[in-house]
Amino acid sequence: MSTTTAPAPSKAAAKPTITAIMAQWAAGLKFEQLSLSKDAVHQAKRLLLDSIGCALGGYQQHDVMIALEVLSEIAGPSGATVIGSGRQMDVVSASLANALMIRCMDYNDIYWKQDPSHPSDIFPAAMAAGERAGSDGCELIVGLVLGHEFEMRLCEAAFPGIRERGWHHATLTAFVSPIVAGRMLYLSAQQIQHAIGISASARATLGAVTAGKLTMMKNTVDPMATQSGVLAALLAEKGYTGPEHVIDGKEGLVHCFGPEWKLNILTDGLGDSWRITQCGMKAFPTEALTHTPISAVLALVKDNDLRPNDIAKVHIRTTARGADILSDPSKYDPHTKETADHSLPYVIAAAIAERQVTPLQFTQAKIMDPVIRAQLSKIAVAADPEIEKVFPALQRVIVRIHTIDGREYTTQLDYPKGDPRNPLTDKEVEEKFEALAEPVMSREARRRAMDAIWNLEKQPSVTALMKLFKADRALTAGGH
Repeated sequence: MSTTTAPAPSKAAAKPTITAIMAQWAAGLKFEQLSLSKDAVHQAKRLLLDSIGCALGGYQQHDVMIALEVLSEIAGPSGATVIGSGRQMDVVSASLANALMIRCMDYNDIYWKQDPSHPSDIFPAAMAAGERAGSDGCELIVGLVLGHEFEMRLCEAAFPGIRERGWHHATLTAFVSPIVAGRMLYLSAQQIQHAIGISASARATLGAVTAGKLTMMKNTVDPMATQSGVLAALLAEKGYTGPEHVIDGKEGLVHCFGPEWKLNILTDGLGDSWRITQCGMKAFPTEALTHTPISAVLALVKDNDLRPNDIAKVHIRTTARGADILSDPSKYDPHTKETADHSLPYVIAAAIAERQVTPLQFTQAKIMDPVIRAQLSKIAVAADPEIEKVFPALQRVIVRIHTIDGREYTTQLDYPKGDPRNPLTDKEVEEKFEALAEPVMSREARRRAMDAIWNLEKQPSVTALMKLFKADRALTAGGH
């Protein structure tokens, strides 16, 4: 007796992983799509100018000098241009060097929804890969916008953000930098997907780098995540593979960093609008949640002509993060730039004593200045549950200053200068660039760089553009 076996029911096609969807869209993104949005293109230029200014300021910093010394020993000799020195290095090393320069002063852009991030940390992936590919300014704009698009979406997708679970946002950058580098190298969608898997599966960054006493690693982990993405893209270009389920599969991002993710945020409406237009800039070279308190205190001090000896106490009501991360005991006794620029008491003390908070307030001499340090004990910071309820839509702060002679001044501020709701003007972005670049670039060199960035879509070569960011002045003996 013969028997027949019924055919097995056909299985539905497997649902594509989220990195497949992201990679497919990124691989197909063209400048012509962006050019329909003048706001997106213009904001990319503004953020590039801001970032190059930050990098030229960073070029003058001690931690960058250390890193460049190490890279001069280990880096390959050609491929991409290093800002400041103008030296040619391999694209992986150049991406690290340039990202560290952009990041090290904590002065570049800021986005904060569920998670904080500095998407311009990824710009050097676009720059280095763009040089390697022989690309022009239009293609560079694609890379700049692409990094902000996915970095900012990743910030919005976790509830609560991964920073609330003890992880640093460089963890997210490791997912985005390979997308940017891959697109700039004209990789296929499948190659970009593998690059995401290579980079993201190898890097997860502990929040310890921004907790308690801070070190040079605070500003280095995100540049290392950018470097990771460039290396991953190069590997994928040659056929290296990485896990395709690194976000939504077993032991991927969602599995390990739960509990709640809204992954549709990563792909819904791609190309309908551009996240880069919603990113803020920094008016102060400090941690983002210090900006509203600084703005509020400066307004009270200047409007009422308050001097350090007039002030008895400053009460600041802020977010839980501001009270915990930025006002722990180590922040009342900062001895390094890294701790000082993440210290809410220090930046408020500087605002009181100096009536400004600029890179000048973060030299070692200023950090130990007795007038500034005398203000630290006057500053009391408390978390306010009502303020926490409106965060991050509002970065509200309530400041109350008591004077020695019994006067009281109070103000509430919901967001700082530089927020998209109160943005830096183009002129203010230029002024920030000028102040940061002036010690190492002549006026003529600064003007050439600014003109090229404002006309970025007309630049025929990313490499030629990068050469305009070379310092033509030696640091003075007082440089730091």
